Amino acid sequence: MDLKIKSRHFLITGGTRGIGRSIAEGFAAEGADVSICARTAAHVEETVAALECFGVRAFGRATDVADGAALKGLIFDAVQHMGRLDGLVANTSAMASGSGVSDFDAAYRVDLLHTHNAVEAAMPFLEQSDAASVVAISSVSGSQDYGYESVSYGTMKAALFFYMKSLARHVAPKGIRANIVSPGTTLFPGGYWDEVRRTDSQGFARAVADNPLGRMAAPEEVARVVVFLSSPCASFVTGANVVVDGTLTTRIQN
Repeated sequence: MDLKIKSRHFLITGGTRGIGRSIAEGFAAEGADVSICARTAAHVEETVAALECFGVRAFGRATDVADGAALKGLIFDAVQHMGRLDGLVANTSAMASGSGVSDFDAAYRVDLLHTHNAVEAAMPFLEQSDAASVVAISSVSGSQDYGYESVSYGTMKAALFFYMKSLARHVAPKGIRANIVSPGTTLFPGGYWDEVRRTDSQGFARAVADNPLGRMAAPEEVARVVVFLSSPCASFVTGANVVVDGTLTTRIQN
């Protein structure tokens, strides 16, 4: 299937590893130009070079997405470099999963507020695209309780559902789509579940056994859904929460 995104430009926050990196590579593999950010400059530089190997243009900068001014500057400069913006993927997460004030503050500023700030900064440019989209990466933790020890993470991921649904209805008259992708347990080097695998083998085994498919997702399995949703081929899909969890959750979507 031709996703019709060749030479379009997509910006992904948190694009140097895991799901974000796979999303960036997924766009590049389809011939789209890609901009990314992450906190570590060396990782950004390496990822930009890897993306350029797909034969597309790539742009990146070390950015703390909790800094609204820095995030706005990144998006502005990326658009100036590429000349357009067709899609935004708000992927960065603080992975703050405790119940303390500092956990809630980090999860709010990174998971929720960065998404809002990125949308606000990108919107004037998205409005100029003939097939613009926004995708926010939430989690199954936003719709299913996994315990009080992860309450800050789940709370902000749940808040993204409301924000993105409201955004979708607000920007629909402008021809802009907005969707959520909610991954389940996803395994990649250096990620949360990789750490669990190394430090708590029994806990990791239980998490794997909880999924009827008998395994965790690879990041590219989530990325493919994001790339499709961001493309003109998903032109009538907006306001949706697409769960990519291998039937981990038992909740019925409504």
